[in-house]
Amino acid sequence: MEDDTVEKSSIVTGLIENRAKEVGMASFDLRSATLHLSQYIETSSSYQNTKTLLQFYDPVVVIVPPNKFAPDGMLGVSDLVDGFYASVKKVVMARGCFDDTKGVVLIKNLAAAEPSALGLDTYYKQYYLCLAAAAATIKWIEAEKGVIVTNHSLLVTFNGSFDHMSIDATSVRNLEIIEPFHSNLLGTTNKKRSLFHMLKTTKTTGGTRLLRANLLQPLKDITTINTRLDCLDELMSNEQLFFGLSQALRKFPKETDRVLCHFCFKPKKVTNEVAGADNARRSQVLISSIILLKTALDALPLLSKALKDAKSFLLANVYKTISENEKYFSIRKRVGEVIDEDVLHARAPFIARTQQCFAVKAGIDGLLDIARRTFCDTSEAIHNLANKYREEFKLPNLKLPFNNRQGFYFSIPQKDIQGKLPSKFIQVLKHGNNIHCSTLELASLNVRNKSAAAECYIRTEVCLEALLNSIREDVSALTLLAEVLCLLDMIINSFAYTISMKPVDRYTRPEFTSSGPLAIDAGRHPILESIHDDYVPNNIFMSEASNMVIVMGPNMSGKSTYLQQVCLIVILAQIGCYVPARFSTIRVVDRIFTRMGSVDNLESNSSTFMTEMKETAFIMQNVTQRSLVLVDELGRATSSSDGFAIAWSCCEHLLSLKAYSIFATHMENLSELATIYPNVRIVHFHVDIKSNRLDFKFQLEDGSRHVPHYGLLLAEVAGLPRSVIETARSITSKIMEKQIKKMEVNCTQYHKLQMVYRVAQRLICLKYSNQDEDSIRQALHNLKEQQGSGNNSVTKARREIWFDKQVELIARQHIQIYCCKDFKVRSISF
Repeated sequence: MEDDTVEKSSIVTGLIENRAKEVGMASFDLRSATLHLSQYIETSSSYQNTKTLLQFYDPVVVIVPPNKFAPDGMLGVSDLVDGFYASVKKVVMARGCFDDTKGVVLIKNLAAAEPSALGLDTYYKQYYLCLAAAAATIKWIEAEKGVIVTNHSLLVTFNGSFDHMSIDATSVRNLEIIEPFHSNLLGTTNKKRSLFHMLKTTKTTGGTRLLRANLLQPLKDITTINTRLDCLDELMSNEQLFFGLSQALRKFPKETDRVLCHFCFKPKKVTNEVAGADNARRSQVLISSIILLKTALDALPLLSKALKDAKSFLLANVYKTISENEKYFSIRKRVGEVIDEDVLHARAPFIARTQQCFAVKAGIDGLLDIARRTFCDTSEAIHNLANKYREEFKLPNLKLPFNNRQGFYFSIPQKDIQGKLPSKFIQVLKHGNNIHCSTLELASLNVRNKSAAAECYIRTEVCLEALLNSIREDVSALTLLAEVLCLLDMIINSFAYTISMKPVDRYTRPEFTSSGPLAIDAGRHPILESIHDDYVPNNIFMSEASNMVIVMGPNMSGKSTYLQQVCLIVILAQIGCYVPARFSTIRVVDRIFTRMGSVDNLESNSSTFMTEMKETAFIMQNVTQRSLVLVDELGRATSSSDGFAIAWSCCEHLLSLKAYSIFATHMENLSELATIYPNVRIVHFHVDIKSNRLDFKFQLEDGSRHVPHYGLLLAEVAGLPRSVIETARSITSKIMEKQIKKMEVNCTQYHKLQMVYRVAQRLICLKYSNQDEDSIRQALHNLKEQQGSGNNSVTKARREIWFDKQVELIARQHIQIYCCKDFKVRSISF
C-alpha cells in the first residue's frame, strides 16, 4: 500500500441510494484496515445526514453509481459530491458493481469477526444498500491499489455511526469543533483554536484520528464513558502511573497503526515489466513497516510494566490484553529470526535507507549481501568525494545532506565562496545563507547508490515473504494492539495532559444520568478561557419540568458564546473527558442541533433567511426527546412580525417535546412564553448603563431584565443622527407599553400551573440527587412549608392537600421517589 503522509486522509467511501430516500455508505480506512457500513433514511432534501457522515470520515475518494435513481426533490449523491466536495476525487462505477450479494460474500470472507457477531446472518437483507456500496468500494481498491485483501483481516462495523451522538455538519462548523471561524482574534495576536486543536497533543497519527472521530461522534453509552472517566481519575491521582505511561508510549513509532496495511493486503503478482520502478518503492515501504512492527513489539514490555499496578478497569484490561496474549511474543520471535536485532526505526532519510538495506540478517541471501556491498562502496565513495572537494577547493564547511528525492547534494555556506563557484559544480541553487549544488561525479554515484539500494529492497522482500505470510495469520492481534495504542494515546496524551496543564480543580469529572437534569455549575468556555484570563463562568440548569431556556441580553453581552460553551462542555463530557466547571451532571444527549449565524449561500442559491429556514427545518424534522437544541437569533433575517411568529411557533413545537432547548434572542416579546408555559425559564446577561454606555458584566442572571433601548445606545455610538435616535425612542416606548400589559394578564392566568411545575422540578431533582435520607426529608419538609405558607388557614389547608396530590402525581410518573407525608420519608412504588 502507499505510504500516506501523516495528516492525509486514507478513507475511500462508496455511496448509493434508492428512490425510498435510503442511503447506503461503505467507508474503507486503508490505514487501519477498517470497513464502516451505514444505512439510513435521508430525512433532508439537502442530504444533511450524508454530509454529516462525509465530514466525519473525510474521504479522499468517493465512489458513486450513475445518478439515475435520485428521489424526487433531491439532487442525488453524484451531484452532491460535485456540488459540495469538489476537492474529493469522484469515481463513477457502473451500477452492476454495486452488488449486495457479492458484498455479503466479501464481508463473510474478509471480516475478522464471525458474521453472526456482526449481525450479518440476520440482517443482511436490511443492509443491502451498504453491502452493495462495500462491494463496489473493495473492487475499486483492489483494482486501483493492485492488492488483494487478506481473508479475515478487516474490522467491520455495521451502522456504527448511530451508536454515538450525532452532530450535523452545520453544527460542527458553528461550534468550532474541528476548525475555528477565525484563526486570529480581532485586535490581538492570540491565535484562536478549535476544540480539536486544543486537545491535539496526541503523539501518534492513530491517536489524533481517534480524537477527531470522538469529537465528531461522542459516546452515548454511560458505562463506556464512566470507564474512561475512572481511568482519568486514576491517572490524575497517580503521577507515577501517568508519567510512566507517557514515557512508554513515546517508545512507539508515530505511524504504528499504518503497519497493519501491509499485513492486511497482499500485493498482486505482476511481471517485472509491468511493475517497473514501483517495485523497489513498494518493497521499501514493506521493509519500513516490518521495522516499525519490530520497534512497536520491542516497546511492549515497557508499556506492560507501566500498566502492571493499574487499578481502573480500562487500564487493567489493557494490561491483561498485552501481557496474556502469546501472539505478540510469537510474532516478535519470528521477526527476530529474520530481522537484525540492531535495526531500529529512524526518521533521518539516509539513516532510514541504511536501516532498510541492512534489515535482514547477513548470510540469508547471497545476492542481498552483494547488493549491500555495492551500496556501502558507493556511499563511501560519495563521502570520499566530499572530502576531496573540501581540500581541492578550500571549502572546509562543505556539507553533504541527503533527501529521498534528490539523493546526496552539497551545501556550501555563501560566506565561504570567494567569487564564483568552480564550473565543476552544477544545479546551483541559493537556499538561505547556503548554496546547494551537485557535480557530475556526485550525480553518477547517486544513481549507482540508489540502484544498489533498490536491489537491496527487492532482495529483502524475497527474504521476508515467509515471515509476512506467518504474520498475516495473526493480523487480528496486531489490529487489537493498534486500537489499544490509539486509545491510550488519546486518553493519556490528550485528555490527561490537557487537564494536568490546568490549575488544580479547574476541570472536574462530570456525572451522568439517562433521564435526569442538565446542570452545570460555574461552567467555562474550554477554548476562550485559555485566551482570556478573566473569563466569567456561568451556570445552566434544565430538567423535564424546565426544558427550555430563553437567553436575553444586548448585542455583545455573551449569548452566542454561552450557547457554544454549553455544547462544548457536553461534548467533552461524552467523550469521557473532564469538563471546565465546578460541578456538572448531564443527561446523555443523542443529537446536537444548532442554528447560529447565517450568511447567503450562493452555491445553493439561498438567501440568508432561506439558509436559516433550511437549517431550522432540519432541526424540526429530526429532533428527538433526548436532543440538545441551540438556536441563536431565529427569525432575524426577515420581517419582524414574520420572524417573531416563526420563532414563537418553533419554541412551542420544541416545548411539546422533552428535548432540552436554549434560545438566544433579542425579541423581548418572546419572554411572554414564560407567562404561558411553565417549563420556560428566562435568563439574561447582566449589563449596567453608565453615562449612556453599556458596561458588559457577562454574568448570567435569572429573569428578563429590560435594558432600555440598548439597540439605540449602540446605534448612537455607531454615529446615527440624534434626531433619528429620538424618533426611534418614542416609537419603541409605545410598543413596550402594550407588551407589558399583555404579560401581566398572562402571569395572572397561568400562575397556578407555574407553581405546579416548580414543585415538580424540585421533586425530579431530589429523585436524581445523591443526598442521604435526612437531607431529602428536610428538603421535602421545607418545600411543603413553602407551598403551605400563608395567613389564611383555609388557604393553607387547601395548599397542603394540593401539595400532597402533586407529590402523588409525580411519584406515579416516576415509579420510585421519596415523598414527605407526616414528615416521614418513605419509598413509594406504584
